[in-house]
Amino acid sequence: MKLQQLRYIVEVVNNNLNVSATAENLFTSQPGISKQVCMLEDELGIQVFERSGKHLTKVTPAGKEIIRFASEILGKVESIKAISSQYTQPDQGMLNIATTHTQARYALPDVIQGFIKRYPKVSLHVHQGTPTQISESVVKGKTDFAIATEALHLYQDLIMLPCYHWNRSVIVPKTHPLASVKNISIEDIAKFPIVTYVFGFTGRSELDDAFNAAGFAPNVVFTATDADVIKTYVRLGVGVGVVASMAVNEDDEDDFCVIDASHLFKSSTTSIGFRKGSFLRDYMYDFMIRFAPHLTRPLVEKAIQLKYTAEVSKLFEDIELPTR
Repeated sequence: MKLQQLRYIVEVVNNNLNVSATAENLFTSQPGISKQVCMLEDELGIQVFERSGKHLTKVTPAGKEIIRFASEILGKVESIKAISSQYTQPDQGMLNIATTHTQARYALPDVIQGFIKRYPKVSLHVHQGTPTQISESVVKGKTDFAIATEALHLYQDLIMLPCYHWNRSVIVPKTHPLASVKNISIEDIAKFPIVTYVFGFTGRSELDDAFNAAGFAPNVVFTATDADVIKTYVRLGVGVGVVASMAVNEDDEDDFCVIDASHLFKSSTTSIGFRKGSFLRDYMYDFMIRFAPHLTRPLVEKAIQLKYTAEVSKLFEDIELPTR
């Protein structure tokens, strides 16, 4: 059994059983991958993949277990490399972050600016995606950190640490009827079409829950993953905008009436996460504390030692998170 064979079977799964795509991503040949996979199966005496002719069709039950352990082994190999780099090149390396547009645009710029100034030899990359894409990229080892709010059930293979709470604002043109309403309610907003985030992005579920609890169905006529796009369509008069308060800046107040809606919606919590069992470089700890100052190294290391997600949540029960 070779590490190369384990890497091949993991990457085949990551590429949806497409051996050609796997070969292209690994800069090798399709016959070479197929041969090594067959050699591994012969050595183990079981099939990792089911086949139809020359095509792989699904992962066998035994194969799923093998893939899981192979992924853990490959993760440990990367950790060994990271440990080596920590001692030989402590201020050099790479940091990949998977997150949503809202976090990348509004929460991260100052953090990243300070980080790059402190670690000019660390190459930092931000990858934007859906909650599913963010989760998968970290689980598969393609990125180091996930920063997300929605769909945290997707992140069970990661250690997710709460960073801050945030809520929403309603934005409307200054001539809109809601601009003159005091103590705005869900009922007030429900009278108008709504422009907001795509479901599953940036705390959208809290909006739907608030409307349902008040006995109304939100008339969402346009959705986007980008708050700047939402603002554009509010300016066009498409509907009432509901966006993360952090996405509203002073310039927006020239165009809109900005109404605090924190009394209408349950606050959302943004978390940062990394793959269980991964080795964190010193600059990774530094990035976390820049993003969320309460995430001190001793606290993060304590969370790493915990086995269950519920234990991690309990660890933060007495910590008052900041609000943005």
